[in-house]
Amino acid sequence: MPIQPAGAGGIKGTVEVFEDFHPGLKDLDGFSHIILLYHFHRSHSFNLHVVPFMDSEQRGLFATRAPRRPNPIGLSVVQLDKIEDGVLDIQNVDILDGTPLLDIKPYVPEFDVPVEVRTGWLEQARKTVSSRKSDDRFK
Repeated sequence: MPIQPAGAGGIKGTVEVFEDFHPGLKDLDGFSHIILLYHFHRSHSFNLHVVPFMDSEQRGLFATRAPRRPNPIGLSVVQLDKIEDGVLDIQNVDILDGTPLLDIKPYVPEFDVPVEVRTGWLEQARKTVSSRKSDDRFK
């Protein structure tokens, strides 16, 4: 499994939205990308210090994107290809099959992309994200 959407280029998937929520999908098809918030349903514990996928040193949990968290909530920005009968066809998916979806939001670069950023300990490691895959360290 890719560890971030940046490493999931071209991986396709679907999001099935409960029928009661279908009306809320109106106008979403005008967006090329969406933000998915979901529950890490296989995460049952956490440690406040972890060795993240992109490093070999222990880091503070909140300085990582490790999936085992006190509130196991995940976030991914994915490409939205189409919506049909409450099913969203998406790509660049780094989410396990069957993961419960909490919310869908449109991705808007002017809102979601700060101009000046620092990436801390990930400054060098982030260049390799597209080739990194998950392992068993967070099971």
